Amino acid sequence: MAEDKSSAGNLQRLKLDLREKKTQRLYIFFGEEFFLLRHYLGQLKKLLIEDLTESFNYHKLTKENFDLHGFCDAVESIPMMAEHTLVWVDDIDIFKLPEAERDQLCRVITDIPDYCTVVFSYETVAWKPDGRLKSLTEAIRSNALVVEFPKQNHRDLIAWVSRHFAANHKQISPELCSYLIDITGGTMTALTGEISKICAYSDADTIVKSDIDAVTEPELDAVIFKLGELLSDGKTDEALKTLQKLLKMQHEPLAILGTIGSHFRRLGTAKTLLDNGKGTADLMRLCGIGEYPAKKAITAAKRFTGDFYATAAELILETDRQMKTSFDIPERLLEFLLLRLSQEARNG
Repeated sequence: MAEDKSSAGNLQRLKLDLREKKTQRLYIFFGEEFFLLRHYLGQLKKLLIEDLTESFNYHKLTKENFDLHGFCDAVESIPMMAEHTLVWVDDIDIFKLPEAERDQLCRVITDIPDYCTVVFSYETVAWKPDGRLKSLTEAIRSNALVVEFPKQNHRDLIAWVSRHFAANHKQISPELCSYLIDITGGTMTALTGEISKICAYSDADTIVKSDIDAVTEPELDAVIFKLGELLSDGKTDEALKTLQKLLKMQHEPLAILGTIGSHFRRLGTAKTLLDNGKGTADLMRLCGIGEYPAKKAITAAKRFTGDFYATAAELILETDRQMKTSFDIPERLLEFLLLRLSQEARNG
């Protein structure tokens, strides 16, 4: 396996492998969309492992039971009454292993037996290759199919959400699909659970907004975006009520403040880009976000001047300093921040 497999498009290569019922010897799975990661891991297992011999031929290694000796044994273990074995290594940062273990790992992954497939997956641990460790980096480049599972684009998610409601004999409009995606953060993992709850709650054939609002807990980022819209529309009382809901939901004041800061920094960046003749694609690149949230930010950023965003950043930094150094109540400091932001918003 001489070619470099760390480039984009490897998800399509994985899909092709599965359709053709063949596999690589080594995969690296990572990315924001855990639903897809687990789905394709399950597809590999379904292809390679039979239920009757799973206990012999399927080896899962985690932080609790991983060591190089056990990993080597699993890779070299001959299939029992089957043609293949599958070794799944979950959330082990191989670049942080001691040097002697990294060297041994390099030898193993460059000579995986034909009957064995190895998958390293990363969910709670970030996949961050260390280019300074040249031997391990080269071993992965030459032998692994590195597959990223990113968040899906908004248009594809709308179709996916609609299909999942249809599978539960429910109809939902594209507008409500978009609303559900927006308030849940737009990952399939989150959406799957929320769709199940909404379908269980609603007795009707067609989903309405009140069904979603009744059982869905919005993601913090989505609530903060709505809070920002309330401030910009001069609806200070509603913004304060939204803040109180967040606090009752046990969100930490510092976490709320951090999300408010991220929200206004993104809008400030969008405003600067707009003032310099740039737009959505540039914001996507600078902030590492998808097309849909970038478009929302570009639209929202037009409401105020660059001076407002500079002032907002100063107020947020000052509130952060007070939370960490004063004896004032954090909840009161957040309320005061919203009042000051609202006043600045009225001034433009």
